[in-house]
Amino acid sequence: MAKNSGEPFHILLIEDNEAHAELIIHGLQDTEMPVTVHHVMDGERALNYLLRQGTFSEPETAPRPDLVLLDLRIPRVDGLEVIKTIKTEPALLRIPVVVLTSSDADADIAGSYDSHANGYLVKPLDFRRFTQLLKDIVNYWCGWNARPPAE
Repeated sequence: MAKNSGEPFHILLIEDNEAHAELIIHGLQDTEMPVTVHHVMDGERALNYLLRQGTFSEPETAPRPDLVLLDLRIPRVDGLEVIKTIKTEPALLRIPVVVLTSSDADADIAGSYDSHANGYLVKPLDFRRFTQLLKDIVNYWCGWNARPPAE
């Protein structure tokens, strides 16, 4: 179920390209929904965030995301390994993971779904289409999608 309108929707963005990350963050926050984006640049930091380890040990510094947006080609821990960890960790497995990448390779798409990604989106090259995609992501996951109850 969608969150209360006053609560921000927390998105964990895992993207190693700083320019792409800035575009994505701006696009996600340029909507009518209250969205907070938490950004990490590699798979190791993503897992530390999600598992609340190291500098992310406190829930205040690492609020549980309502959605993970993940680039596949990230340093330290591969994107597919991040998905597999999320989908096998009981405290995390209900968090939707959407791959947001420039790759439209069949092997990447199949590997993502085989790892139990909830969606796979290819970044459009056209800026207007890209910003519309980001708005659609927020509308779908923050507004329309029914979520399981919190445990």
